[in-house]
Amino acid sequence: MSTPTAPSPWLPTAPCTPGRCAAHPGPDAPRAAAARGVVRLAAGLAAVLLGVLLAPFAAPLPAAWRLFLVRRWCRAVLRAFGVRIRVHGPATLPGGPLLVVANHLSWLDVPLIAAVLPGRMLAKREVRGWPLLGRLAAFGGTLFIDRDRLRSLPGTVGAMSCVLAGGGRVVVFPEGSTWCGRGEGAFRPAAFQAALDTGSDVQPVRIAYRPVGPAAFVGDDPLGASLWRIVTARRLVADIRILDPIPGTRHPDRRALARAAETAVHRQPTVASDSANRPSSSVHQRASVSPASASSLRTPS
Repeated sequence: MSTPTAPSPWLPTAPCTPGRCAAHPGPDAPRAAAARGVVRLAAGLAAVLLGVLLAPFAAPLPAAWRLFLVRRWCRAVLRAFGVRIRVHGPATLPGGPLLVVANHLSWLDVPLIAAVLPGRMLAKREVRGWPLLGRLAAFGGTLFIDRDRLRSLPGTVGAMSCVLAGGGRVVVFPEGSTWCGRGEGAFRPAAFQAALDTGSDVQPVRIAYRPVGPAAFVGDDPLGASLWRIVTARRLVADIRILDPIPGTRHPDRRALARAAETAVHRQPTVASDSANRPSSSVHQRASVSPASASSLRTPS
């Protein structure tokens, strides 16, 4: 991961570091054997590569089918890396445009949300240059933002508004940086302007990992080291909690809307402590893709 020569004029930063937050997962994070880690790593990378190779063949399919395949593929990638998914919340979501906002802990957050609430992701510009994943992200319609150029922000918000105006979903991590889960960042308000401009609801989502150490991807953590922690973790569970939508029309400006979404996400108890009082066999529901949302998410040419 490259380090900019000068700090961004607006990019928030977290105090989390790999050594403090990720390298020492704690006694609640048993490790798998190295051989199993190698198998998982190979399987996960193969699943990612398969998605890259098959993506052009999925382009002519109807939007609803593409979203179905994206969900299945992301679930397969996470499972190959040894990550189990648990979804908490309603089985269905209201139709129409949604600005999906979530806390940010790891690069795993992206396939995790895509496996449950697929939409047009907002990502930093640097992701476009990543091997394989950058090309796949661009092909999937990711909206890229140059975090070092404030003048580009209105254009990015405008692009988000276009997607929402067409009835689609946009997925944003408004903390602006990854946190390890032991601390949390404030929600930046800029992205919420798109919801106000289009009268769209905001869909808050809370993400948690058990154990959190192996999943945390913070600071200048190398991607390779993060991958190895994940594939050698035992019983790594990704919990995603879908909260009540927030009507954008109820708030006077983007700052108030951002605070409401931040409060909804951060006030939720972590699923790790929550689940202690739940039977392990409890049923977790999936959020379905509505036809209205599906028809508006076009794969760019």
